[in-house]
Amino acid sequence: MKTILVTGGMGFIGSNFIRYVLNLKQEYKIINVDKLTYAGNPENLRDIELEYSEKYSFYKADICDYKTLDKIIYKNKVDYIINFAAESHVDRSINNPTLFCETNVSGTLNLLNIAKKNNIIKYIQISTDEVYGSLDFQDLPFNESYPLFPNSPYSASKASADLLVRAYFKTYNLPINITRCSNNYGPYQFPEKLIPLMIYNALKDEKLPIYGEGRNVRDWIYVHDHCIAILKVLLDGRIGEIYNIGGDSEINNISIVKKLLQIIDKPESLISFVKDRPGHDLRYAIDHTKITDELNWKPLVKLEDGLKKTVEWYLENEEWLKNVITKNYLRYYEKQYKRR
Repeated sequence: MKTILVTGGMGFIGSNFIRYVLNLKQEYKIINVDKLTYAGNPENLRDIELEYSEKYSFYKADICDYKTLDKIIYKNKVDYIINFAAESHVDRSINNPTLFCETNVSGTLNLLNIAKKNNIIKYIQISTDEVYGSLDFQDLPFNESYPLFPNSPYSASKASADLLVRAYFKTYNLPINITRCSNNYGPYQFPEKLIPLMIYNALKDEKLPIYGEGRNVRDWIYVHDHCIAILKVLLDGRIGEIYNIGGDSEINNISIVKKLLQIIDKPESLISFVKDRPGHDLRYAIDHTKITDELNWKPLVKLEDGLKKTVEWYLENEEWLKNVITKNYLRYYEKQYKRR
C-alpha cells in the first residue's frame, strides 16, 4: 500500500482529491496535513474520516513547520507528497502579500527539503494558470513553454514556488511534477470564490458583485476532472515535467453569473458591478494538449452540466454552507465589495 501525503487537504481541491482517491477503493493510504486556516474546513471530510479510518489520517500542522512535517513523513513512511496547501485568493494577496510569500514560497521550500531528505518517490506541486499572466482575447492559450509573467502577489508567490520545485529537480534530481490548472469549481468550494459566492448571494436575493464590466475571461474546470488529472500525473507523469490542466470552458465573468442565475431562477437585476480589482488579468486560457497526448486525459464535465451539479450540491448541503457562513468567513467581502 502506497502512502500519499496531501498538504492542504481540508481545502476545496485537496479534500475533493482525497475523496476521489479513497473512493477508488485501491491500495492508497492518505495522510492529510492542514493548518486549518479560514478555508480549511474539517466538515469537508467528516464522512471520509469515518468510512476510511484505516486508510486516512489527519494532522493539524503548518507546512512552514519543518520539524513537525519531517516527523509526520518519517513516521508514516510517506511515498508521495502532493502540495495543495496555499494561500490562494488574489484579493487577500493584495492586502497581505507577506502571508502569501510565507506559505506559498517558504512552505514549499520546506516541503522540498523534507522530500529530498526522506527520498520521496515523487513530489507534485499544484500550481495555477495565473503564473503565466494575462492573455489578450486574440492570443493563443497558455502551453507549458509559455513564460511566467505573474501580475498579482498571489500568482507571483505561486510562480516563485514553481521555480523552486524546478530548481530542486535540476540541482538535486528530486523527482517532481508541476501541474497548472485553470479555475476550479464544484462541491466544497469556499464561498469567497466567484461561483459559490454568486450562488450564496442569489439564494438570499442579495446583490451579486462583479468586478468592472464582467469582461474578464476564465477557463473553468469541474474539480473532479482536475482530481483525475492529478492522479494520472502522480502515477504516470514524466519526472521533471509540467502539465497544464484545462477545462475547455472559456467564458467571461458576466456570462457565467447569468448562467448561474438562470439555473437558480433568479433575476439578472441582482447583478451589481463594482470597482475593478487592481491589476485584474483580462483572460486565462489553457492548452492541455500535452497531458491529453501523454496521459490520455481530457475534461469530461461540460460547463453547463458542472454548474447545474454545483448548484444542486449547494442546495442539498445548506447545513455545510450555513456552518461556513456562521463562522463570519464572508465578513471580509462585505467590507471589500463597495457598490458604485
